[in-house]
Amino acid sequence: MIDRRRRVRLSSPVWQYVAMGMDALLITVSAVACFRWNFGTVEHAPMLARYSLLVLAAVVMMLGFSRTIHRSWRGNRLFDMLKPVLLSWVYSLVVIIAWLYLTKTSTDVSRLWFGEWALSALAAMCLARLAIHATLRWMRSKGYNFKTVLIVGNGPISKFARTAVADAPWSGLQILAEVTPESLANYLQATSQRQPDEVWLCLPLGDKAGIETTLDVLRHSTANIRMLPDWFSLKLMNHGISEMVGLQLLDLSASPINGSTQVVKLTQDMVLASLILLLISPLMLLIAIAVKLTSPGPVLFTQMRHGWNGQQIKVYKFRSMVMHQEPDFAVTQATVNDVRVTPLGAFLRRTSLDELPQFFNVLQGSMSIVGPRPHAVQHNEHYKELVPGYMRRHKVKPGINGWAQVNGFRGETDTLDKMQQRVAHDLFYIENISLWLDLKIIALTVFKGFTHPNAH
Repeated sequence: MIDRRRRVRLSSPVWQYVAMGMDALLITVSAVACFRWNFGTVEHAPMLARYSLLVLAAVVMMLGFSRTIHRSWRGNRLFDMLKPVLLSWVYSLVVIIAWLYLTKTSTDVSRLWFGEWALSALAAMCLARLAIHATLRWMRSKGYNFKTVLIVGNGPISKFARTAVADAPWSGLQILAEVTPESLANYLQATSQRQPDEVWLCLPLGDKAGIETTLDVLRHSTANIRMLPDWFSLKLMNHGISEMVGLQLLDLSASPINGSTQVVKLTQDMVLASLILLLISPLMLLIAIAVKLTSPGPVLFTQMRHGWNGQQIKVYKFRSMVMHQEPDFAVTQATVNDVRVTPLGAFLRRTSLDELPQFFNVLQGSMSIVGPRPHAVQHNEHYKELVPGYMRRHKVKPGINGWAQVNGFRGETDTLDKMQQRVAHDLFYIENISLWLDLKIIALTVFKGFTHPNAH
């Protein structure tokens, strides 16, 4: 007999629109409540219009992240649900603040109201999700709102799947049974067996016969059919799927920057780079004067490096060394107590202030604020034969700062192991690239500071 409790589902697409409406309502209600708390009832139309425009902009931007924050979170942890909300809200507020600054209208908005609204709206959205999460956990503990899973396969992959589901009782997933491809038909035909909502193929990629048998048996099934192949041993996790001329192709080495990701990252770079350059322009002017007065030669040092898709780009830095000529156009990395580095240059390199001109590279489109640090062309030629996957670093734009740098892998790479560690972190960034990871790297850069003992 089929348990009627399992019919209670909250996975309909309608619920996505309900969640979107909930967030829009919470953002608006928070803004109105903070407005009334600070100003009471104000009849001045221009003032109301100005604040309403900010709220509308925030709502529109949050709804623009709907695929990320309003999708089904079944099978994911609570933190994984709250994290995108936090980052999306922070990103929306940063864009609004940048717009107010650039239009010189920031003084027209109460900072107290803005801060109260920012915190109360975020708290409201997170508390609503906590309440929903707690309600769903209670429902699932009573046998409601769960999905049944039938596993096809009985090897290490199926064991991995069973363990993962067992360790996540909050997911609302229940494993019915574990069957072989040959016994699948008999299981489904048994009237006493509950029919699954999901069928997971936990078979090796080389088991062509087993996969074909399973898919043939399931050809009339309305269950969600998914495959959990042994990607782990092949190290193919986090790679996407591309469709070309009707073929589904697994991206083993392809740029993850495309479509909406490209638009979001470009917008992020342009907005933040413009804002940062406005803020640091006085500091850059002082550094330029200091470089000119303390050492003969140009203020800026330019070097050819590889950019997106391996194209050569010209990278700008404040000159930190005395003018010299490398033998045979070699590029020698700076070392501790390097005699070529000027006293001012040592300070600039130690604090990373020599890299400030690279924000102009960002505005030119040749670099990004976050990405793998570009290496000299000569270093690429040397290490590409020594470090597996080295040239995959160029599948994205190089960045002013990256995942490797915030994890301590910056400065001189005097051993092969150091370069391997840096490349490993760069590849992790490429395989997991997202707005959230970019914002995390930016935050770590700010909170950890720009100095590092390896920078010299």
